Amino acid sequence: MKNVHSFHIPVMGIGFTIDSPLKVAQYGIDSVISLVDDILVEKMRKLYSQKFQIPYQEISDKVDDFRAKRITSYLNLLHEQTEQKFNQLKNITSEKSSALRTYINMLPEYSDVKKDFLKLTEEGVDFNKLKEWANKNLKKGSIDVNIMTKVDKENYLNKEMLPVEYNDAHAALRGFAESKLASSLVLSAGMNPKLYSYISKFNDFYPDEKGYIKKKIILKVSDFRSAFIQGKFLAKKGLWVSEYRIESGLNCGGHAFATDGFLIGPVLNEFKENKNTLVEQTKTLLLASLKEANKVLPITNLDLKITAQGGVGNEEEHSFLLEEYNLDSIGWGSPFLLVPEATSVDNKTIEKLANAKEKDLYLSNTSPLGVPFNTLRGNTKDIQKQALIDKNRPGTSCPNKFIQLNKEFKDSGLCVASREYQHLKLKQLDSLDLNADEKKKEFNKIVEKSCICVGLGTSTLILNKLDTNKTGDGVSVCPGPNMAYFNKIMSLGGITDHIYGRKNMVSRIDRPNVFIKELSLYTSNLQEKLNDLKLSFDKKQLRYLVKFKNNLDKGIQYYNEVLLERKESFISQKEVLYNALKFEESKLILIGEEINKLK
Repeated sequence: MKNVHSFHIPVMGIGFTIDSPLKVAQYGIDSVISLVDDILVEKMRKLYSQKFQIPYQEISDKVDDFRAKRITSYLNLLHEQTEQKFNQLKNITSEKSSALRTYINMLPEYSDVKKDFLKLTEEGVDFNKLKEWANKNLKKGSIDVNIMTKVDKENYLNKEMLPVEYNDAHAALRGFAESKLASSLVLSAGMNPKLYSYISKFNDFYPDEKGYIKKKIILKVSDFRSAFIQGKFLAKKGLWVSEYRIESGLNCGGHAFATDGFLIGPVLNEFKENKNTLVEQTKTLLLASLKEANKVLPITNLDLKITAQGGVGNEEEHSFLLEEYNLDSIGWGSPFLLVPEATSVDNKTIEKLANAKEKDLYLSNTSPLGVPFNTLRGNTKDIQKQALIDKNRPGTSCPNKFIQLNKEFKDSGLCVASREYQHLKLKQLDSLDLNADEKKKEFNKIVEKSCICVGLGTSTLILNKLDTNKTGDGVSVCPGPNMAYFNKIMSLGGITDHIYGRKNMVSRIDRPNVFIKELSLYTSNLQEKLNDLKLSFDKKQLRYLVKFKNNLDKGIQYYNEVLLERKESFISQKEVLYNALKFEESKLILIGEEINKLK
């Protein structure tokens, strides 16, 4: 059955969407939870076991394979409870039809399900017929899970390294694979060949004869080439990618992957033009692999969805993306941080997010993963980090140890945000022959890293009044730049009304078009990279900047054709779009002149 909504809620942080399925799945809305933090997962399982009055037995870290077992148990709880909520919604009686009305009211006006329901109610059908119709036509939202492929720390028992399947990402994958869920695994942050190969160990990821796959694979990507490479790699293992989820390189929340200046419009167009090639080539590899492994061969076509996310802010942009690029769904992330009915954000943080302006949202270097990270200025985790620096005790205690990936000082790995790592790194820095300015610059690079693997889950603990003694109460939050244009707490009905154009939840009239905002972010990013190059010249980096600039040039040319020359799209914004494109083009010309001087 096709999705009932044309939007989904992407994963946000570690805790912000950890229980979103319990809030939105019964209304047909897909959401994604993070599988990074099994400690938080176990705490949430205990919380909801008590709330729903179901038996709970702790899975301690002394249990063999505790990480996978914790994840499986929590996912099973989500599965069972969302099924129960959904079944109650469909169990129509004269006294209990408000949940069904809520479900229907949230749907877009063009929804066939909505049209059918309105027709039936106008005809005055009895509740038995309405119940029969609901069971046949309503669909529950998918409980999808996200694994950052590079967060795959090796683990030890009695100082002996455990086999690779006990690595963090591998164990999380196993936790999902052994759960009751029929949903999707979202793989992000690039390819991990060992992890991808491990997927092939689980039967739920393979298609049956009719092409049904119980556990589907979604690849989150920023460009077509990467998608094609990863899709073919998985196909050679007999694994089908059911969805390519294209995310803006910079106009998104969380970690940002700027690519080589590829703008989302041209990237989406490349997927649209080459979708058939992608399908045919990966399908050929898939069938050959399944045949060689003596596995079931699907006799029908396998579904392939193309979706997008990053900075979309109104119905006009939402509809344009769907129609222009034949997309199946649009991800709406950051605005949902202001929707308590959908996400888990503590009151102080939600207030800061609602008041955030452009200057408060910036791309930082605080992530221990070494990838640029969107963050909110003045978040309490960074305030606590600075307080420790001021006390000459930089770094944190690293209670969760999920990002202990640096092996510079320890074979078992350290997190670069930890006190232990920063102490050793600063000691090393003291031994180097550097002038005061160079030493200060290197000092700042070391101490700016923040413990996000704790901070991104703390908000959920605070909201649910759970213990934060071990982790502290500092909150990290990772909204995208689009957060600046949403300034009030919204209901679930309110934001769906906004997405589908029934209401406007953006009070500011100066919000830039999604494509222009991303272009502006990329232009600024290129200027920053150029400024760094001037300080430390590198020929390889210069070639990269030339490629980056050329791709932005092509992007502007593409937008001139698509956004300006097509009369039916963005009708009221033509002049604003024209001026904005000219402005970014003039900035790019000046940057190009500076680059040429360095050749």
